[in-house]
Amino acid sequence: MTIQRLLVVTGVILVVVGLCWPWLGKIPLGRLPGDIVIDRPGLRIYLPLTTAILVSVILSLVLWLLRR
Repeated sequence: MTIQRLLVVTGVILVVVGLCWPWLGKIPLGRLPGDIVIDRPGLRIYLPLTTAILVSVILSLVLWLLRR
């Protein structure tokens, strides 16, 4: 795949995600059980462990299906 084609595909994906953003914001990613939030006065640490694992699995499956 040439770099030009990769850039065009990336741009199209970004446009589609941008158009779907109002609906994507309603998906509870980032608020799943297993995501760690440490909230103290003057400090907020957020570790989205479950969300990261879920996104990784979904992307791996999509890429695996595209390569077949």
